[in-house]
Amino acid sequence: MSDRLRVILELGRKRRVVAGAMDWPGLDRWGTSEADAIARLSSYLPRYAGVAERASLGSAFARAREVEVVERVPGSSSTDFWGIAHVPSQIEHDALSAADLERRLDLLRACWAWFDDIAARVSPELRPGARGGGRSRDQVIRHVYVNEPDQWSRKVGVRTERDVVLTPDGLAMHRQGFLDAIRAYNAEGKLARTWPIQFLVRRTAHHVMDHAWELEDRDLGSPSAP
Repeated sequence: MSDRLRVILELGRKRRVVAGAMDWPGLDRWGTSEADAIARLSSYLPRYAGVAERASLGSAFARAREVEVVERVPGSSSTDFWGIAHVPSQIEHDALSAADLERRLDLLRACWAWFDDIAARVSPELRPGARGGGRSRDQVIRHVYVNEPDQWSRKVGVRTERDVVLTPDGLAMHRQGFLDAIRAYNAEGKLARTWPIQFLVRRTAHHVMDHAWELEDRDLGSPSAP
């Protein structure tokens, strides 16, 4: 761990740069330049603070304010199209120590809990998205819960059926199985297919938090986001 906010920059080929806080899974934002991506990520620090607090890491997160770019990664056309990290960095190919992995998994669990709490309290209908449309609350929830086994946990051998993950008990079982599989792969130094374990944790947490913040911003019961 570092007292600095260690950031990986994924450089799209044309128009987007993704900034990811390597020690804080879920804190990824994109911008139109390196400076813009870092500024956008920094603007989300107050919003991520609750996740860090939930993982009992609030004090450490509060100290991590000086940004240190630790790696620049050439991105792909998907980086530009989606504004999401698609190319693992060299740093993320390293296996984590058991303690560092548990710390990141604590944060992943906190991201899950944060999303669940927001999903339980926002309005069923949501403000239109940036392009005038967007999913309803229940559609966003389904998308987040179903996409995890469809896209990410299967990379470490956890294939939970859709009808299972959409029940409270099934979701809890899925998440525990996913965490256990991540631990096993990391202990053996195995890739999650083509992804290193660090990158898998970062991408999983990012998807959860991206939609958690979407729900917050589009909630009819709260002021619109700036």
